[in-house]
Amino acid sequence: MNNNLRLIVMENIKDLGNKVDLHLQKMLGVKESLIIPIDEVRFNNGEGKIVLKESIRTRDVFILTDPMNHSITYKMYNYYNHKSPDDHFVDVIRTLCAIRKQANSTSLVMPFLYASRQHKREGRESLDCAISLQEYIHQGVKNIITFDVHDSNVQNAIPSSSFDNFYPTNILLEKFVTTEDVENENLLAVSPDNGALKRTRFYANMLGCELGGHFEKHRDLYKVVDGKNPILEHEYIGKPVEGKDIIIVDDMIASGESMLDVARELKKRGAGRIYMFSSYAMFTKGVSVFEKAYEEGLFTKVFVTNLSYIDEEALDKPWLEIADCSEYLAKIIYTFHIGGSVSPILNARSKVLEEFAKK
Repeated sequence: MNNNLRLIVMENIKDLGNKVDLHLQKMLGVKESLIIPIDEVRFNNGEGKIVLKESIRTRDVFILTDPMNHSITYKMYNYYNHKSPDDHFVDVIRTLCAIRKQANSTSLVMPFLYASRQHKREGRESLDCAISLQEYIHQGVKNIITFDVHDSNVQNAIPSSSFDNFYPTNILLEKFVTTEDVENENLLAVSPDNGALKRTRFYANMLGCELGGHFEKHRDLYKVVDGKNPILEHEYIGKPVEGKDIIIVDDMIASGESMLDVARELKKRGAGRIYMFSSYAMFTKGVSVFEKAYEEGLFTKVFVTNLSYIDEEALDKPWLEIADCSEYLAKIIYTFHIGGSVSPILNARSKVLEEFAKK
């Protein structure tokens, strides 16, 4: 096979990108890196540009980026500024402009989809996720590859374009069943809200355990704090949880306060061990909130992926388990490159989970 696959790995996702590169080298039977070097330039006034250091003509290019990485800094007017999701988004657009639609095909691999929480509009609001998707397509992106998107209906903004949403469920649950001593007969899956109910049911099916129920969030609709209506209380609707081990599932942990409130309510009802699952751990208000809750015995472990940046402060915590999705992501990229079907890698249960479900 003529190897024309190339990766552009933005600085915000280097660790994961380098691992993906190594897996792809093995799949393709090559010994050289597939990564095209680039310069992400920043001028003193904060403006930037992207410079490709190799030709991309005739190449199948896959751009890897993580818009949630807040650790990247640049000097601006003699002080250091942290790159925001908006900065990372513009760098993707700059990269696409540098490619100038001259690649054989261009695919955007953005595990945490930029602006995905601004996926619908109420009143006089912007519709950022839809606008960004349309801009990617306008700039020449053929395929958009993402993971556990907040609302997959956002793809309706680009109805004629390729948009694939994958789930790291197998990887997370394999980590869970191989590190924790649990029995599926004593396990309940609980959704923290209505929005995560479908995702939680999927986890329960994968594990072969019962769906316990869900929480209703009652919000104060007359107040807005940090851009959202504060939660007044969580009301549990479901099966008894006394003595049961619980998994709580959501797509992302932002501040984590809502998920911890749910764990607290479950503990009040006599729940046993509580395990939290999320594709993305952002810890937007720091790790100390979870550290305190762990010391109080509110939960046993938090299982997350390495698909997006995790604060270094959290990496050595005994309560955090990180599932490596690099090989899974490499398989997806390879499948797109050879024009294969992605159906076998979408939702199939792994052999490890098949054995666990038989317990």
